[in-house]
Amino acid sequence: MASEEIKNLTDSIDSLDPRCSVDHEGSRMSITDEPPSTIQDQRHEDQDQESQSKHPPIRLVCLDFEVENELRFGLHEFSIHSIRNNFNFISLLNHQHLLGHDGGLHMDSLDLNSAHSFNSSIYNSRINLDLRTPKSSSPSSSSLNSNSNLNQNVNLDNSSSGEQLMPEYWWFIKFIKSNEQQTGGYTIETSHPNFDTLSNTDPGYLSRVIEATIGNNSEGSERFVITIRYVTRSDAFRALGHILGTTRHYYSLTSQNSFINSNPNHQNSWNSRVFEDLVHTLINHKTEKSGFESLGLMVDCSRNGVLKINRVKELSRFISLMGLNLLQLYTEDTYQIKDEPFFGYFRGPYTQSELKEIDDYAYELGIEVVACIQTLGHLGQMLQWPRFGGMRDTHDVLLVGSTEVYGFIEKMIRAITTPLRSKKIHIGMDEAHGVSEGRYRQLYGHKDSCQVFTDHLNKVNQICAKLDLKPMIWSDMLFCLAAKNNSLGGYYDSSNPATPELVQSIPPEIELVYWDYYHTTSAPYINKINQHRDLNYKSPAMASGIWTWSRFWTALPFTIETITASMKAIKNPQSGVKHALTTIWGDEGNECDIWSALPGILFYADHAYSDKSEIDLGFLKSKFDGICGGSFDDFVFASKLDDLQPENQLIDDKARFTPNLSKWLIWEEPFYSILSPQYAGHDLETHYNQLSKYLDQAMGSRGGQANGHDGKSGEGRLRTMDHPMNERLMLPNLIAKVLGLKCHLRDRLVHAYRHNDREELVALAGPSPLSRLSRLRVLCDQTWKYHRNLWMSMYKPFGWEVLDLRYGGLRARLESMHERLMGYLDPDNLAVDRIEELEVDTELVYPTSGAVMMLDYHRVSRPQYC
Repeated sequence: MASEEIKNLTDSIDSLDPRCSVDHEGSRMSITDEPPSTIQDQRHEDQDQESQSKHPPIRLVCLDFEVENELRFGLHEFSIHSIRNNFNFISLLNHQHLLGHDGGLHMDSLDLNSAHSFNSSIYNSRINLDLRTPKSSSPSSSSLNSNSNLNQNVNLDNSSSGEQLMPEYWWFIKFIKSNEQQTGGYTIETSHPNFDTLSNTDPGYLSRVIEATIGNNSEGSERFVITIRYVTRSDAFRALGHILGTTRHYYSLTSQNSFINSNPNHQNSWNSRVFEDLVHTLINHKTEKSGFESLGLMVDCSRNGVLKINRVKELSRFISLMGLNLLQLYTEDTYQIKDEPFFGYFRGPYTQSELKEIDDYAYELGIEVVACIQTLGHLGQMLQWPRFGGMRDTHDVLLVGSTEVYGFIEKMIRAITTPLRSKKIHIGMDEAHGVSEGRYRQLYGHKDSCQVFTDHLNKVNQICAKLDLKPMIWSDMLFCLAAKNNSLGGYYDSSNPATPELVQSIPPEIELVYWDYYHTTSAPYINKINQHRDLNYKSPAMASGIWTWSRFWTALPFTIETITASMKAIKNPQSGVKHALTTIWGDEGNECDIWSALPGILFYADHAYSDKSEIDLGFLKSKFDGICGGSFDDFVFASKLDDLQPENQLIDDKARFTPNLSKWLIWEEPFYSILSPQYAGHDLETHYNQLSKYLDQAMGSRGGQANGHDGKSGEGRLRTMDHPMNERLMLPNLIAKVLGLKCHLRDRLVHAYRHNDREELVALAGPSPLSRLSRLRVLCDQTWKYHRNLWMSMYKPFGWEVLDLRYGGLRARLESMHERLMGYLDPDNLAVDRIEELEVDTELVYPTSGAVMMLDYHRVSRPQYC
């Protein structure tokens, strides 16, 4: 994507909302452990604003007898977790009779009592809810898709309540498995070129449709039908995601304001020509097919954060609607091995039953769960314990050649694959720096590291063959060892081809996974793919990266740049790449809200399903809205947390990093601010205050409450109800608020202290709750508590202690800083007559970098080396 397009993304302002809460003092925050579909609706207090939605009320309806059996579980799950309560899977088949022998519907095939109950429930929902709001957890909406709660008898032809139903456009979706397109994909057809005349206010509409379907009565039952013909489950659910996006694309197709409804009967208030354009352009005769046999996502569950089962399921629903068909949970030691308590000790490892539950659920959504572990390096968490001392080469690498090691690797592989259907396994082996250079050298003497590595690879491959498994590995060590260069430069060096000896030593059945998250042009990807082909005579799998690591919020503009470059390379048929994967890593504490990666995952998926070099960003935004419930533009804008000018990202053939500015500014030691000269030329206070103001508006009623505002402006509230997923902007919002006070604080203190401006010192660090330092401390506490609640809603509790210690260290340093300064300002305190910390001049640590740096916690949290 061109830099101008990135600028348009980051400068676009469109919509937002949250599911977190802050009390009136702004001191307590929480986020629910449930997905968006169960958030308490606040519709009644804002009913007038909600009626001004930019999108027509469209309800998607699937009747179970009009879809293939293999899709019914998945459709039921999408229904009960519908973000906006606008998708209903209606279960009517009587399982004692099912369909007639002739394959048609008979009266005794359907449970008509359930039909009436569903109709009644939807009727009540239409009275109490609006499709423009998040789903309520009230009984009327939670019963919408549950047969157990739909046993009341209702006379559907008698609307005695006198309630006037808002009109809805119902799109009925049929799924038919195709035997013609054996290579995958889907096609969509519609029953009508326009759905404008098919809105309904009839409380008995569903019953009439069902009666007409079984041939009893066709009066008043005309309906708009979308027929999806598909090959695989993944294709079918990708098509459903496309339809969900279409329901949110109306506003993008019109620049008129006259579509806002002012007619009490809600007739002819929407633009019919836009409806027709929606059907013609986006639905009817729509065909899509992925260019890859597998299209996957890998999620890091080893850097402290082990996703809860319900969150893995929620993620599976998201990626299924996007069209992905493979999921890897990266687990170094976060899965249980029988009789090995120190493997995953206090790390929250997945149990066998949990892995089976994940696999069963994902399978029903068309997703293959593939084991993803380590069998050489990256095992420091395990090797720290004395139990595994005999298996250690270095602190992070297993002892190659040890009989004990290979016995344990077999236990690892059996444990992780037994609960899963897939016969594929990712055995890791990346970044095994120092292999054969620790205890190995003491025991066996000096040997060529490249030979040691390939010997190990062959032995682990033999274990996989014994267990009838198909292994893959990260490919970097094959290039780095040959180049005798462990850096990224060794991996991506274009002049570092495979050697004949190396080619002969690699088992041919091993699949190589080429990972590259750093290049913004296609040439480096093309070159390295060719080098892989030379290495084992076939194209590698390609792994790109969603930039979640070492930061609080995904670097979406840079992610879009790198994914665009890699996709352009691998979509070329000459590349031969058949398996594509994108990754979410959690290095450096897993601080990032990984739901901020969802726009990047969707961008990646849409690229994979397009044969063009660029994709339709306008519809991409509507799909993110329809599938996830968030504003794509707002999520991208929040990436300004880490980048002052993302539109100025260099586009060249070099490996590039994107800065994590907010991370190192948050953890930077506050009293010394040792890196403040790096950003001396930037007004970060204004930058972060403006970002926070934007996010306040984007979040409506929630964002402003962290500053004590009620946040219930009309525009903000409307955006809130329109985009329920925008609640996730609370974390970057709080970080921005903290940095608006923390950046340049020491500079201000130094100036006031050295000029003996006691009035300014009191304003900055006095005991008043309105002093800058007092407000900063309160906001830090709020951020810590919110982030903790967010973590507990997403992950098992193990691992949070790392971030607790970071927040605790920051809070303690701010308290010590405040106490020192208040002691100096207190005329009765003779013990503090100077502030030595403010008398030391800061120096420019990185002369050529400015603020564009990617640093870790330990580099910035203290100047002491310990």
